[in-house]
Amino acid sequence: MAVSVAGTRVTFSPPAGATGLIGDFTDWGKQPPLPVEADKPIVLTLPRHAWVEYAWLGDDGKPFADPDNPRKSLNPWWSYPRAAEVGEYPHHPLWAGDAPLGTQRGEAHRLTWDGNVFAGKRRGYVYTPPGYDAAQRYPVYYVQDGVAFYRTGKLGELLDRALAAGLIDPAVLVFVEPLDRNEEYYLNDRYLDFLMAEVLPQIEAEFSVRRDAAGRGLWGASLGGLISLYTAWQHPELFGRVVSHSGALIAAPEGRQGGRIDTTTAGEWLREQMRERPPEGMRISLDVGTLEWLTAPNRRMAATLQDAQTLHQYREYPSGHNWVTWKNALPEALLFVQGIGSANAEQ
Repeated sequence: MAVSVAGTRVTFSPPAGATGLIGDFTDWGKQPPLPVEADKPIVLTLPRHAWVEYAWLGDDGKPFADPDNPRKSLNPWWSYPRAAEVGEYPHHPLWAGDAPLGTQRGEAHRLTWDGNVFAGKRRGYVYTPPGYDAAQRYPVYYVQDGVAFYRTGKLGELLDRALAAGLIDPAVLVFVEPLDRNEEYYLNDRYLDFLMAEVLPQIEAEFSVRRDAAGRGLWGASLGGLISLYTAWQHPELFGRVVSHSGALIAAPEGRQGGRIDTTTAGEWLREQMRERPPEGMRISLDVGTLEWLTAPNRRMAATLQDAQTLHQYREYPSGHNWVTWKNALPEALLFVQGIGSANAEQ
């Protein structure tokens, strides 16, 4: 048996060739792996209702999937994470099979162009809501890591479900795919140049979207959450709404020197800056998993927003830095920034 659960005790039985165990509980590569000793099982106590992802390490130090556990994660980048469920992970009702979806669906439009600010072929999608009418202007959200949010997170489908349930006002989603997410998203001021020179002009020329700050939002996860929050805070005249899932809030501008990206020891520069100059006129949704190294920084950011009386919500989920957490967090984030009447609500 690969993994067994009894109450909150989870037993991981190592397969042949395993020398260590990594996962949400070791922050993957940020803490030392749990060693395998004489092929003995590794027993951990984990939170009730948690979704826990893990992998084994081989002699070469590389992670590999548990061959005896078929339960995969939603990871679009790596194939080796496997999952254990401690009880029943609480999925949002909007993802339930019987949740309203309706007969009308939104439409996805492909984008491709040659990048200038960051050289290379760019791609993405624009998702227009069911009943899209070019005669009216829609709130618009520019979503970082766009292909993952579109295909894995299924944010477009969620928009349809929430609209069918009468929970939100319609909006347009722009899924923007990075070339090098580390370079583009790690507190890089050139990312705003990229948005303003290459993304917003073509979207606003081809689609009927709002151009005021209250009608524009930025959305992202991890480093994508960091650049979304940073950019909107720097330019509240351009973006009035932010969604950040597991924002990589351990970061500082000097971490960019020499191409070094530091999300473990760089400190919480952005929170300190926002404490000195709180966000103005913004609506911010933050969430994080309770099994990741970014839990405490996101809690402290939420406290800073609370102290500044910034309009925000903060939520936690019993899982890690992964797409199970973020997909489950999407509904409440969408309801907060785009719920009925919120597009015209006072910030």
